[in-house]
Amino acid sequence: MCKVIIVGGGAAGMLAGIAAAQQGAKVIIFEKMPNIGRKLLITGKGRCNITNDCTTQELIKQLPGNGRFLYGAFSQFSNIDMVELLESHGLKTKVERGGRVFPVSDRAMDVVDKLREIFNLAGGKILTKKTVQEILVLDGKAIGVRCTDKSSELADAVVLATGGASYPGTGSTGDGYHMAEALGHTIVPLKPSLVPLECEMDYISTLQGLSLRNVTASIVYKNEVLGHEFGEMLFTHFGVSGPIILSLSKVVAQAKKDGKYPLDLFIDLKPALSLEKLDARVQRDFALYSRKKLANGLKDLLPSSLIPVIIDAACLQQDQDINQITKEQRKKFVETIKNFSVPIVGTRPLSEAIVTAGGVSTKEINPKTLESKLVKALFLAGEVIDVDGFTGGYNLQAAFSSGFAAGTAAATISKNEV
Repeated sequence: MCKVIIVGGGAAGMLAGIAAAQQGAKVIIFEKMPNIGRKLLITGKGRCNITNDCTTQELIKQLPGNGRFLYGAFSQFSNIDMVELLESHGLKTKVERGGRVFPVSDRAMDVVDKLREIFNLAGGKILTKKTVQEILVLDGKAIGVRCTDKSSELADAVVLATGGASYPGTGSTGDGYHMAEALGHTIVPLKPSLVPLECEMDYISTLQGLSLRNVTASIVYKNEVLGHEFGEMLFTHFGVSGPIILSLSKVVAQAKKDGKYPLDLFIDLKPALSLEKLDARVQRDFALYSRKKLANGLKDLLPSSLIPVIIDAACLQQDQDINQITKEQRKKFVETIKNFSVPIVGTRPLSEAIVTAGGVSTKEINPKTLESKLVKALFLAGEVIDVDGFTGGYNLQAAFSSGFAAGTAAATISKNEV
């Protein structure tokens, strides 16, 4: 019986373990944390955005960071297969806005528990609080692992699925990059992906906690629009976050790398209305509250905490009488609502990113089997590989599919050696 060691008990590691065990291999998962799936538990705001209900072509499109590399993995184990795996073992799922797939229970823990159950049913073994320090190699072939407690375990194949370097509290501390690099692999420089953005405006602290829905956000360098998204965003004490901001963070990181700086975030607070229609709406509100001060006449139009900020950005005064506002001032006010500018100074650190961009170069990995081209019987899966994408379940599916493909191929090692 082939013995497969999986290093890492996250999304990719669990699917690698399930695939290998279901192929009849003896599988051991080494997880340095007290429990498996720590990062899975915080995905989807604790609900676990398992995958996305879309085509394989769309999956690849939503993984601009080398998504095409996973075409073979997606062909072996798709988003449909992932949902079927969970539902066939009793975990019901549902599809929400944007094709996002969640467990019906809205509990990420249920997904982790179900993956553990499936793995255990297949005969797999999990060793927690067991930190792998080194991949053992003999004559160019992976033969096992050595742990920080000096113990060693031999195997016919090893799957490296240690995750990235974001959210280190979940166990993703970049260990896999060091192990792969020690074996000769090229590590594409790491940078944060899907991460909040920072700005240095005095008003930011006054907007902390404000959530905006159905707005359009654009990242602009000089007069060049580098990216735009529609949806929900959130103001924080350091800047901005939320789904559309996380997606735009990839654009910001790339722009900074390319020397495109400074950057501005332009927010259209009323994207459903043209300038003309918004102006008509503002005129109606001004007529209704004509005897009030400006700050007191905008409650139907804007969130209360945003009112003084927009007034200031439009170069108006909060205590101005609405009936004294000129046509030119009103026009400036309307344009500010459609193009509210927030200067961006950068991204939050890698440790706060949802996903790590960069990692083991895809050029050094077989896209069909996920086996290293440098070390035989060594397979790589998940975030440790230089693949990343947008929010919406795409990154988790990349982890699941690459893990499954790696585990399946690892389990064939003994058959090939017979």
